[in-house]
Amino acid sequence: MTQIKEGYLILFSGLIIVFTALLILSLFFKFGLPVMLYTYKIITKGPDKKIKDISIASNKKFTGEEAAVIAATIQIYLSEQHDFENPILTIKKAEKSYSPWSSKIYGVQNKL
Repeated sequence: MTQIKEGYLILFSGLIIVFTALLILSLFFKFGLPVMLYTYKIITKGPDKKIKDISIASNKKFTGEEAAVIAATIQIYLSEQHDFENPILTIKKAEKSYSPWSSKIYGVQNKL
């Protein structure tokens, strides 16, 4: 096979793979995901209950002081997470002194 025919073979096989994957994903999102969500809804709330009939359980012992402590702790944690650095960059050019030990010129020439 010539290189052009091999290139076309790679091109068409790649296109077939990509579009097949897109077709499978679109079919999954069209048909598979609603079925999964419906079964999840049946498992979590039961077949006879409606969503608005399910009550939200709350803890009566949870006070405002506890909520304030939790909020303050989260605020302190998030504020300490970031380092504040100087945004000004200073770039200094370092002057290199000439050294014959690091010069590549002397290694290339063959002096006998």
